[in-house]
Amino acid sequence: MGNFIANEGLSIFVILVWLGINAYLFVEFYMRFLVQKWFYTRVLLGHALPWARAPAACLNFNCMLILLPVCRNLLSFLRGSIQCCSRTAARQLDRNLTFHKLVAYMIAFHTAVHIVAHLFNFEYFMDAQLDRNSSLLTFVLSEIGNGDNASFLNPIRTNETNPTIVMFTTIAGLTGVAITLALILIITSSMEVIRRSYFEVFWYTHHLFVIFFIALVFHGFGRIVRGQTNKDLLVHNSTLCADRFEEWGQPGSNCTVPVFAGNPPMTWKWVVAPMFLYLCERLVRFYRSHQKVVITKVVMHPSKTLELQMKRKGFHMEVGQYVFIQCPSVSRLEWHPFTLTSAPEEDYFSAHIRIVGDWTQALYEACGGDRNEPQEAWQMPKVAIDGPFGTASEDVFRYEVVMLVGAGIGVTPFASILKSVWYKRIQNNQEVFTKKIYFYWLCPETQAFEWFADLLQSLEGQMAEREVTDFLSYNIYLTRWKEAEVRREDTCLRRSGTTINEVIYFILFCIYRTKVGVFLCGPPQLGKSLEKQCLSHSEDDVKFIFNKENF
Repeated sequence: MGNFIANEGLSIFVILVWLGINAYLFVEFYMRFLVQKWFYTRVLLGHALPWARAPAACLNFNCMLILLPVCRNLLSFLRGSIQCCSRTAARQLDRNLTFHKLVAYMIAFHTAVHIVAHLFNFEYFMDAQLDRNSSLLTFVLSEIGNGDNASFLNPIRTNETNPTIVMFTTIAGLTGVAITLALILIITSSMEVIRRSYFEVFWYTHHLFVIFFIALVFHGFGRIVRGQTNKDLLVHNSTLCADRFEEWGQPGSNCTVPVFAGNPPMTWKWVVAPMFLYLCERLVRFYRSHQKVVITKVVMHPSKTLELQMKRKGFHMEVGQYVFIQCPSVSRLEWHPFTLTSAPEEDYFSAHIRIVGDWTQALYEACGGDRNEPQEAWQMPKVAIDGPFGTASEDVFRYEVVMLVGAGIGVTPFASILKSVWYKRIQNNQEVFTKKIYFYWLCPETQAFEWFADLLQSLEGQMAEREVTDFLSYNIYLTRWKEAEVRREDTCLRRSGTTINEVIYFILFCIYRTKVGVFLCGPPQLGKSLEKQCLSHSEDDVKFIFNKENF
């Protein structure tokens, strides 16, 4: 239980607070539209009115939050600010994309409820106009405002109007259609199969959020949802006058004709601050995109893996961080994230890029990967760098015992860590708190990541020379074993004699009584399995602190 609270306690608390605020806003705004001000509106619409307005309030709240988790520079600043106070709180910022997705799901849910309720509202508005019976209160209410058209209640002003026409000729209707279409395209293109196989589709479609927010801000300016004015409530009591609507406005009657007005637009008050922050975020990215980046070296590794070694004035990184790379000659709009594989101690920063899509293929060709002759420095394409940005791996040296688990391409964050470990050891850095690192690499085939196998071989040889072999213990697991592929890597492969679970027990019961930092970069299924193993061990003296990278 202690492990679970240490790892998930704050996350669960944040989610519960978020859900609680959503529930509160829903109930609060549902009840607000059951008061006397909206009595006549409910005569026309029934309970479809509060069912439309309650999710609208929740939409405002979640649309306020949706941009914040993708403000990378803001999160990087916050992470650096609170890390010295609380590692647990800082770790929550590494789950920004998970929270971004949860908020998006909530927006989709409340949008669906809001749309369905308003479809009923349009139907009720139209029915009130079609049933032209002056003995019905709904018809009388629909006729108010026909003369000056100032205090109407029913936005459908004639029985010859089609609700579809109203939808596409009013501010609320047009913006509502734009919001819905943008949201559908954004969500469907964000599915994992689209995002991984057709990243450009995901990338461009996701920028429909600009249309989404513009339409969202103007959605309420039509003021279609209308109720009695506060001034009119003082002279016209709907409780007394609703059944005497034939007498409204007649001489000697105590019941005046009710006056209606639309709600002032409120959405902009919710989203203006995060929109401003995101605008600042984009300005920072634009400034960084114009900082000069020099490609100092290009290395073509086996299996079409491109290593770019670069320099930029004022660039400072920590282990496990990542950057976004743009190549204007390939695309001026696309920025792609890549984990830094260099160590902070090196005088350059590098990224290993696997050629698996159109963008990476174009970058590969621009760097001369498809040519036999070496490229001169002036022939290298211009690149722009945004970052570096922090991840959970930054905390790796804050633990006495560390377990690193990488699967496939998820091994890249640990290249930087292992390099930095070596530099710290040969420099006899006394500030290094870490005493032992267990590294596990689950790989379908070593050919795909031969550059990393080379790194492990080099580290093993250098540590053997300096007799520090007890500091790093690593295991490589091949999930697709082929005898023909096992060449000089067999030394590494022989180390795969123990399972992760056995090491957890070893750490727990044999030698360590401390917090163990577990860092994973891999698929969600592996993350769930490993986290379950770590959190299932409840000991007062040992806590497994689980950190997951975005994969």
